[in-house]
Amino acid sequence: MARNLWIGVMAGWLGIMSLAAQPHKDVLRRTEATFFRTEEARRVGEQVLLYQRTTGGWPKNIDMAAPLSEEQRAAVRQVRTRRDDSTIDNGATTQQMAFLARLYQAQPHDAYHHAFCRAVDYLLSGQYENGGWPQFWPENRGYQVHITYNDDAMVNTLRLLRDIAEQREPYGGGLTSDSLRQRAQTAFKKGIECILATQIRVNGEPTVWCQQHDRVTLLPAGARSYELPSFCAAESAAIVRLLMEIPEPDERIRAAVRGAMRWFAAHQIAGFRYERSDGDSRLIPDSTAGPLWARFYDLEHAEPFFCDRDGIPRRRLEDIGQGRRGGYAWYTTRPASLFPLYEQWQINQFE
Repeated sequence: MARNLWIGVMAGWLGIMSLAAQPHKDVLRRTEATFFRTEEARRVGEQVLLYQRTTGGWPKNIDMAAPLSEEQRAAVRQVRTRRDDSTIDNGATTQQMAFLARLYQAQPHDAYHHAFCRAVDYLLSGQYENGGWPQFWPENRGYQVHITYNDDAMVNTLRLLRDIAEQREPYGGGLTSDSLRQRAQTAFKKGIECILATQIRVNGEPTVWCQQHDRVTLLPAGARSYELPSFCAAESAAIVRLLMEIPEPDERIRAAVRGAMRWFAAHQIAGFRYERSDGDSRLIPDSTAGPLWARFYDLEHAEPFFCDRDGIPRRRLEDIGQGRRGGYAWYTTRPASLFPLYEQWQINQFE
């Protein structure tokens, strides 16, 4: 009987996970106040509460706005005590927190307030003493323990904690206590210290960051077999943007930003555009295209490389299999948007 119950629970959970491939709507990213006064917002909010783990966090890659059957709701309840799938990866937890905060401002309810504060406690509980965050906690394995910049996990967390501490919209209105806001501010400052400490230096000069850094040595670390220790352009762009948002930065922060921007300027790729379609991707000559950056640059020569699941770095995109070529973003344009911001940022430092 117990075995049949477990099979039923797993079947229901697999049905829920399949919703990730059938998005109902990208509702959790909505920000307009009029929506959060609707019954639909309340319905989605109730499901967000249902998906919250007893850890205070949420799992990733689930469309939590998709309507659930009673069987699926029961399956969600059965796994709420899981301790190995709460995460900040792929926008999880921070996205649900933002939704609940907006819903609370429009339709104040103790359940939204309580769930949000539990989630803040969850975020604070995951921070290492050195200021970094792992990808999953409280239970994790393998590369999940590394300090994680990949997919902007730590940057998203820091922005949220900063906004809570400063009661930026939608985190005011009595949503958090003075003591919780103070803890958020302390965690934000520790996180910035971790960013400065993990910045890769070459001949003593600051450059950029890896997607992951070892939680003990703070050195660049690998993750999946095709994600080797490297200079990483996309995640580093998000980090630099965050650093430039800090008012009255000290000299360490200014040096970190300048070093990263010099690196971006020196390693941009001109005369090509990157296209992904039909399960594949390719780099195409195009004299009109804006600058590109490779996803990974090796730590020895700072040259672009590409990697298949065999973990062997290759110099050309076409030298890896179609599955990895099409299933991963090997180039990014994200650093390009930093240059006009950087010009204004430099001016501001002398005002």
